[in-house]
Amino acid sequence: MAKYDEPQRAKAAGVYPYFRAISSEQDTEVIINGKKVLMFGSNCYSGLVNHPKIKEAAIAAIEKYGTGCAGSPFLNGTLDIHKHLERRLADYVGKEDAMIYSTGFGVNLGVVSTLTGREDYILWDEQDHASIIEGRRLSFSQSLKYKHNDMASLEKQLQRCERDRVKLIVTDGVFSMEGDVCKLPDIVELARKYDASIMVDEAHGIGVFGRGGRGVCDHFGLADEVDLIMGTFSKSFASLGGFIATDEVITNFLRHHSRSYIFTASITPASTAAVGAALDILENEPERQQHLWDITHYALNGFREMGCEIGHTETPIIPLYIRDNYKTFQITHDLLEEGIFVNPVVSPAVAPTDTLIRFSLMATHTKEQVTIALERIQKVFRQHQLID
Repeated sequence: MAKYDEPQRAKAAGVYPYFRAISSEQDTEVIINGKKVLMFGSNCYSGLVNHPKIKEAAIAAIEKYGTGCAGSPFLNGTLDIHKHLERRLADYVGKEDAMIYSTGFGVNLGVVSTLTGREDYILWDEQDHASIIEGRRLSFSQSLKYKHNDMASLEKQLQRCERDRVKLIVTDGVFSMEGDVCKLPDIVELARKYDASIMVDEAHGIGVFGRGGRGVCDHFGLADEVDLIMGTFSKSFASLGGFIATDEVITNFLRHHSRSYIFTASITPASTAAVGAALDILENEPERQQHLWDITHYALNGFREMGCEIGHTETPIIPLYIRDNYKTFQITHDLLEEGIFVNPVVSPAVAPTDTLIRFSLMATHTKEQVTIALERIQKVFRQHQLID
């Protein structure tokens, strides 16, 4: 550990890009070191994180229930608002039941590691979120990785599985770094052919795709074909926590076996109430989601015209490929100096040749703010000879 000095070297070079302290609300504009900067690094695609109705709901919950539950849902940590939210979430994504976990990471960790047995199979996309990877590492099942969004690779792995064993395909709905969408119709077709089950992580799909922001499964009209739908509260729901929605037979098993559920304190009353308020807004304000798509298309066209390499994204997550670790840090620093907050993604999160700047949009961004970002990114990218 003492030999690990990469952060120190980046700090010495003045380009260390992490733990940048924000001294204001999370909004399209934030304050860092007393300076206003435009926020294009948030995962709150709905833009609800600073909504007054959500704040009011959280405050009211604290006044009624206090600040915490002081126990896991398995014991003393279940509140009536937890049960009410679980029913709403199940209805929202079209499943029989739902379970609330304290974090989205904890959902994937606790569900993926618990569902299948020693002689079963977990098939996962190589670009799945780290929480899915950690879940399958804790599982005693056989783990089969398929190439990113490559259905031929997935079918080849399914052919390796014994027919009478459980085969669980786990995929992100929207991939968090690249911004592309899973090929769910093809996955469903393969699952039918090989008698497999499907779990979709909707962390970056909820609030973006589907009716009322219900996600990728709803967008494709395939929620009934997906066995488990996972979501997080820390993005479009503007809170903290996560959920799994599925059949009651499965939730009954998970409630009594999933360790990250049984042995973690319950989600706070304030976070729970915030999710409920966010659900109300997502379902009743479709114009918010439409604006998100309007500015997403505007930004995507702008980056393409600029000559940026943005891969296969078709979402508010736009990767700007740099393909060099140090240059990615330098550009992140230079953009912050220009008043633009973005996130660097470097190895080991991606291969050293795939490093990128992650530019993400919220429904509360204005077209004018996106225009400013495009202009300043163009300036910095030209300085680093990334575009003509």
